[in-house]
Amino acid sequence: MITEIIYFNVFVILGAAIVAIAIGLSKLLATRKPSEAKLEVYECGNIHVTGDPRIQFKIHYYIFALLLVIFDVEMIFVFPWAVVFKSLGFFAFIEMVIFIAILMLGLFYAWRKGVMKWV
Repeated sequence: MITEIIYFNVFVILGAAIVAIAIGLSKLLATRKPSEAKLEVYECGNIHVTGDPRIQFKIHYYIFALLLVIFDVEMIFVFPWAVVFKSLGFFAFIEMVIFIAILMLGLFYAWRKGVMKWV
């Protein structure tokens, strides 16, 4: 038990050290010669941008994307359950039915609010 904790701590310390070294080296070795051309806005291959680059997007698109991510992540929880379904028993089946029912309530709520319309 103690050796596992030591291995874990060494792993975390080494991981943090590698990240710190990489960031430090990039800051140390990076060239800092900003010119007017480097500070220009570059958009989709067009050097001369027409209009303001800071336009506002509808929040609807962000909510739609968040819903997609949420439901994808929730389905990740269903896959391992389905793999070991036979060994879990009836209680686990009831828990999954409740889990999916809560997901469906969230989906119907979002649908009712009009989030699912791509306009």
